[in-house]
Amino acid sequence: MTLIKCGLVQLSLKAPTDAKISTIRDRLLDDHEAFVERAGAQGVQVICFQELFNQFYFGCGHDEKWFSAAEKVPDGVTITRCRDWAKRYGMVIVAPMYEEEAPGVYYNTAVFIDADGSYLGKYRKMHIPDGGWCREKMYFKPGNLGFPVFQTAFGRIGAVICNDRHFPEGYRALALAGAEIVFTPTSTGPAARLPWESEIRTAAFANGMFVGAPNRVGDEGTEMGKYFGASLFAGPKGDIVAQGGDGDELVVAELDTALMREMRQGWGFFRDRRPEAYSPLCQTDIM
Repeated sequence: MTLIKCGLVQLSLKAPTDAKISTIRDRLLDDHEAFVERAGAQGVQVICFQELFNQFYFGCGHDEKWFSAAEKVPDGVTITRCRDWAKRYGMVIVAPMYEEEAPGVYYNTAVFIDADGSYLGKYRKMHIPDGGWCREKMYFKPGNLGFPVFQTAFGRIGAVICNDRHFPEGYRALALAGAEIVFTPTSTGPAARLPWESEIRTAAFANGMFVGAPNRVGDEGTEMGKYFGASLFAGPKGDIVAQGGDGDELVVAELDTALMREMRQGWGFFRDRRPEAYSPLCQTDIM
């Protein structure tokens, strides 16, 4: 298969942040279900949601209330519903959410569900920021599953989450493992809009693959500012294949993976790699 029809969903918060966690979750799940139905009607085969898609983005503060938003994977309410959607519409779903591995052990996780509703596995955000207004280390442990690539009904896909995009090694590891599309769900505000888009496009070009980045929209009342959306697909040429606006939206693009071979043969990045010279990158006693 060379043509893969993919979708990104960007949605604003649907309940006030002082509402019950279950209320916030359920309203967002209901709205996402409507967008999945719309995607199914358009023939979308693979869809990805934004970072922590079923909740308020709580990483800007210090409120222990949000620990209760974490769910088990794959048996929690959110992934159970996502598996039902995947089976109903024959669609691969990437669902980024707050995962509880054990009491007090939580991860920022992207869950991969195949088109028959089966659970494929998960990726856990590796690079957890902490400083200024960002306080994610209170809520998340760094990922411990590496950079897995999942063979789905419609292609080989992987993910890095939000802050991970600043670290190009993850994209390269996924590309070397055979990923055709790497999803990068984010919660990014206006201060980082320019580097956000540049990093996504550069990752696609440098690795000769597609990158899909769904970003939040709306004002959630945090120091992050108003999320700008602009969810996009970047192609192997570093171009923007499709991009959304600043409101609730489904962004759809048909991705031709044959372009990956063309770009990699033409530019030779994988041919000209010198991994034997990169050992300093793996040393832990230097910055």
